[in-house]
Amino acid sequence: MITEVLLLRAFAVAAALAVAVGACGGGQRPEGDDEPTTAAEKQRREFKTKGDTGGGKWGGWRYQGERDDCFFVVGRKCFKTEKTACNAAKCKAPAACKITGGGPASVSCDKAIADSK
Repeated sequence: MITEVLLLRAFAVAAALAVAVGACGGGQRPEGDDEPTTAAEKQRREFKTKGDTGGGKWGGWRYQGERDDCFFVVGRKCFKTEKTACNAAKCKAPAACKITGGGPASVSCDKAIADSK
């Protein structure tokens, strides 16, 4: 008698789980449903309808000069050594050459030092 009750309970729990899993599965999308399923897909479709492919030119290398030799920058031009970069900055005094940051470092003239000399 006890084993029959336990067996019936186990069967009832298994049946309830099977119904719950089947109901929550979401099933297949209805035929003809053309809605995008991801945000990326939605953006691609919007670009396509506007005539924009989204394949525009991105920034790329932003400095003039070789990437492997670009350690110092004056404006947009790259230099390999600090000395050449300071010469290109045309500071009034060599001590007025100011290096800021890195990868590549920006080179400028420190006006306070240049004016004091």
